[in-house]
Amino acid sequence: MPHDCRLYLITPPHIDDLSSFKDQVAAALDAGDVACVQLRLKDKDGTPADDGEILRAAEAIGALTHDRDTEFLINDRPDLALRIGADGVHIGQEDAPYDNARAILGDDATIGVTCHNSKHLGLLAGEAGADYVAFGAFFPTQTKDAPTQADPEILRWWNFATTVPSVAIGGITPANCGVLVRARADFLAVSNAVWTHEEGPAAAVRAFLTEINNA
Repeated sequence: MPHDCRLYLITPPHIDDLSSFKDQVAAALDAGDVACVQLRLKDKDGTPADDGEILRAAEAIGALTHDRDTEFLINDRPDLALRIGADGVHIGQEDAPYDNARAILGDDATIGVTCHNSKHLGLLAGEAGADYVAFGAFFPTQTKDAPTQADPEILRWWNFATTVPSVAIGGITPANCGVLVRARADFLAVSNAVWTHEEGPAAAVRAFLTEINNA
């Protein structure tokens, strides 16, 4: 049976020129099906940008996503997600607890949780009510210092064991994403492979969608 898998874009760790980046986001979203954009402004070691920078970027990018019926999430900060009117938040194991994020954002918000390569953490997040769980890193990544390496088998197991959607993350490119699609990931979270693509973000999105459809 065919399995639907969609793209989930994560912004680069730094946005030097917000006006130019808005054009890149618009081009990426207009290139094909993109389920979600997550604003994640953090150094590789996890140091975040200041609140003002996050809010300015959120206002600009959020308007683009909402015009295109694409979800917009903020990394780590449910308080800022509420303030800007984002659709939800993505939280890591060291970030705001899930219960706190849900209390701040309410039942209708999308809340995803990083679960590294742990079935146990995934089950805990799913039982708590997470809208999705993210496993990774599946491949070497330049975006962050990934604490764990995940095997695609965890996606197969998760799909069989639960109904909570899964997000695969970490070093994913058009060339290597097929194995994750075949392992039944619901979403592919991608960053560097889109924003640094030699032909631009739109070409990257089209390349990903081609490989997803061919997997």
